[in-house]
Amino acid sequence: MHPASAGATSRHGRYSRAVASTAVGSLDHDAVVRAAEQAVDLARHDAVVAAWGTESALPGMTVGGLARHLVSQPECAVEFLGLPVPAGAERVPLSVYAGLLDWLDAPVDAEENTSIRDDFNEMAGEGYEASIAVGDAACAALPEAIRAAGPATFVPWQGCALATDDFLLVRLLEIVVHTDDLATSLGLPTPRFEPAVLEPVLGLLAVLAQRRHGQDAVVRTLARAERAGGTVSAFSRA
Repeated sequence: MHPASAGATSRHGRYSRAVASTAVGSLDHDAVVRAAEQAVDLARHDAVVAAWGTESALPGMTVGGLARHLVSQPECAVEFLGLPVPAGAERVPLSVYAGLLDWLDAPVDAEENTSIRDDFNEMAGEGYEASIAVGDAACAALPEAIRAAGPATFVPWQGCALATDDFLLVRLLEIVVHTDDLATSLGLPTPRFEPAVLEPVLGLLAVLAQRRHGQDAVVRTLARAERAGGTVSAFSRA
């Protein structure tokens, strides 16, 4: 593992301590657990089981597939927090990690995205009760998994390590965004997340939006309506 340091050069490019992480030392771990519980509680809603096989607000993804993807966030956290960090695994900042996510810059209908959709649609075939059981078990295990975690968490998908708080922030981003997707799919109010969850997620969304659209577009859209030029979605160029 090669911790980020000022002026460090890595195989993922040159970066500075200033962008080494977004959440280290500031993330409320208890709030992470509460957010995961909110997500699973929404997936438990009667409207979810009633609409399980119908298409969600995400084209091609069923309500069941979306709910299964949502409860996989605490599941993934528990699994990855417990993994050893391999010798030589590079610890990267979130700004570099974003560039390693093949789905992030791929079109919504590209295989990088449709494979995720299809995988969770298939996993939803195990049924509503099985998916909720996964979420409940993960939420029960999450507090201890966070307490026992080291300073870095290995992410096998990208073959690198993130600061553990940054890894948890990515899970929070997934929870906040997909909770809204699921609530919208069902015509339900989106659960309200506490500031300790929402504020770091909004900060990360702003960073990702700037990466995609540039400083001027993001600053003007957020601060100057008369100069806003259109969408600054963190996940879309349209």
